[in-house]
Amino acid sequence: MLSWALTFLVIAIIAAVFGFGGIAGTAAGIAKIIFFVFVVLLVISLIANALRGKGPKV
Repeated sequence: MLSWALTFLVIAIIAAVFGFGGIAGTAAGIAKIIFFVFVVLLVISLIANALRGKGPKV
């Protein structure tokens, strides 16, 4: 999921360089939403593993 956010961020940067403001804004917005969903799922996963007594696998 983090790779999707990075992909949309790259699309937004490329679109901004070529002057496509609408596409750049949309892609940046999508990247931001996907990134925050990723962070929320990461926190939920860490809390769930802590409650089960499992630590992160190294």
